[in-house]
Amino acid sequence: MDTSTLGGRTALVTGAGSGIGRETALLAARRGADLVICDVDEAGLAGTEAEARALGRDVLARRVDVADRGQMTEFAAAVGDAVGAVDLLVNNAGVGLAAEFLETELEDWDWIVSINLLGVVHGCKLFVPPMVDRGAGGHVVNVSSAAGYLASPVLTAYSATKFAVLGMSEALREELRPHAIGVTAICPGVINTPITTSSRARGASADPDRRERIAAMYRRRNYGPDRVARNILKAVRRERTVAPVSPEAWFGYLLKRLSPRLAGWTTRRASSLGDR
Repeated sequence: MDTSTLGGRTALVTGAGSGIGRETALLAARRGADLVICDVDEAGLAGTEAEARALGRDVLARRVDVADRGQMTEFAAAVGDAVGAVDLLVNNAGVGLAAEFLETELEDWDWIVSINLLGVVHGCKLFVPPMVDRGAGGHVVNVSSAAGYLASPVLTAYSATKFAVLGMSEALREELRPHAIGVTAICPGVINTPITTSSRARGASADPDRRERIAAMYRRRNYGPDRVARNILKAVRRERTVAPVSPEAWFGYLLKRLSPRLAGWTTRRASSLGDR
């Protein structure tokens, strides 16, 4: 799909109220796309909607929890009535959880799986079939993470969900190939977004000083979600299967392929940075 200009196309972005979702939606709007957006953050969603409308775009915005199958089904029905099939689907909504396995409660697993994995499943299951039925192609972007191929001992549940998103995306890509619908798994690295302070944390990761040190590291790194948005649209244009974003994400991706043992040592070292 040519993403240098998106006039006459519709992009659907979940989690569009802030961070990567917001920047991706607005970049698509600046390139001419009309938008379908959702988030649980109503204030943030309204801000994204207002900016897109100021660009002259049509926008359908709804407060939707991607983990809630009923809400997503109602959202899909509204989208079908309003615009039919979308051209670009970006399953971005997600949450973070900093905790080792032994610190992670079963309720934490229910929560993070319902959003990070089932939220993507809901998006694909409800919005891809109309794309197939239309027969005009399109593209699906599922936001995974560098933690989706580099497992961290302090992000066990988060890594599990992002590994799952990556694997599902690769499988779905092959299934949708005959329908001219591309699928890309986006894998951001250290990105300065609100998730750095809003994530749940257990055990040592919940220590306020440690959390502030990590957040400060992300701020100093200063790789913003706007740069991820540009990489998302570039990956769609290039029909990439997996797209690491940021130098450290690329380094980890190549390292995991070349030396899994060294990659494991690297993630162990990285997980201790917040202790310094």
